[in-house]
Amino acid sequence: MKKNIYAMLCGGIMLLGPVACAKAPSEPQTAEVAGAVAGNAEESTPAKNQKILVAYYSYSGNTRAVAQQIAKHIGADLFEINTVEKYPSAYGELTNQAKQEINAGFKPALSAQVENMAQYDVVFIGSPNWWGTIAPAVSSFIAQYNWEGKKVAGFFTHGGGGIQNCGRDLKQQLPMAEVLPAVAFPGRSSGAPEKELQAWLKGLKL
Repeated sequence: MKKNIYAMLCGGIMLLGPVACAKAPSEPQTAEVAGAVAGNAEESTPAKNQKILVAYYSYSGNTRAVAQQIAKHIGADLFEINTVEKYPSAYGELTNQAKQEINAGFKPALSAQVENMAQYDVVFIGSPNWWGTIAPAVSSFIAQYNWEGKKVAGFFTHGGGGIQNCGRDLKQQLPMAEVLPAVAFPGRSSGAPEKELQAWLKGLKL
């Protein structure tokens, strides 16, 4: 019964310009930079002589799953973007608050920062699709750093709306960076389809 109600809720939100449909967080959202172990898969695409960070905001864990996949394939550090004030666990309350914040251009306070951002040549930035654009927490993250000379690749998770304006809005907030082609994947706890993810990573030619 709960699954049916959840599916109806996601479908209704999608008609309005969806927040990525997701259940309440199932694991703690700690913010930290940690060296990720490079993947052993035959299709992995390690970057050459570049220091890479995968930074992401994840409400439900779906974007986190994709971020972990990316870090594994290219041997990157991980950083989870967290807000000081947590978002509501009730989906309806979340969508209302997210819409208000996006319309107001609000940038929530974050609980941690990346140490020595200057060391990174490439930064992957992940976000759920909230009302057709990036989550406010990601906008806060972007506003904290100097992006001049960096390459940035955006990746997004969604509940049916696709990429919508996420890639465009990310690029607009990064005028000093070289913004690479973005990608969007359906939100799911298992992460992105491996073939699609690897094809995108190879296409970035890092």
